[in-house]
Amino acid sequence: MDGTLCDTEPYWIQTEHDLAAEFGTEWTTQDALSLVGNDLLSSGEYIRKRWGLSLTPREVVDLLHSRVVDMVLREEIPWRPGALDLLEALNHAGVPCALVTMSWEVFALPIIDRLPRGHFDVVITGDRVTRGKPFPDPYLAGAKALGVDPLGCIAIEDSNTGASSAEAAGCTVVTVENHVTIAAGVRRVPRSSLLGLTPRDLGALIH
Repeated sequence: MDGTLCDTEPYWIQTEHDLAAEFGTEWTTQDALSLVGNDLLSSGEYIRKRWGLSLTPREVVDLLHSRVVDMVLREEIPWRPGALDLLEALNHAGVPCALVTMSWEVFALPIIDRLPRGHFDVVITGDRVTRGKPFPDPYLAGAKALGVDPLGCIAIEDSNTGASSAEAAGCTVVTVENHVTIAAGVRRVPRSSLLGLTPRDLGALIH
């Protein structure tokens, strides 16, 4: 979702910088980018240690959410180029779609509720899986909820962590770089954007 469906990564990054300033500690752009696509509790643990906080990883994540959700509700959602067109086309073609994100329900659902067009049949959030990305569990859960074989699924990802998760689950991965560089991989198909991508194009990647 973040960085693929909509460009909400800057919300997280700005919130992290703001909180670091409030705690009187250092936070760099490299710190922020290293967390892109990660399981949130893993990010919470990284931040806790980096800032020397007595908070638990869960408390760090809750603090981040309280700020970022407010930004989402206050600002216009920056949908990624071509994302809504592709989602709508997949819906019309009868292709089942799952949103697999490491964001938690408290953040993901307000964004999904504001989709201007298109829909997801299943939403898998980071707080619904025991092991988050880069483990395969999130994509395995998405495929199971859709009732399909992961080998017949295509994932769209904007991070190495997410691409690794999808690959491990057996999915073919369309990678669209946004804030971080994505390494090449045997099951990865790089694209500069989602503009012009069609359900037929995706089907050809599997068949």
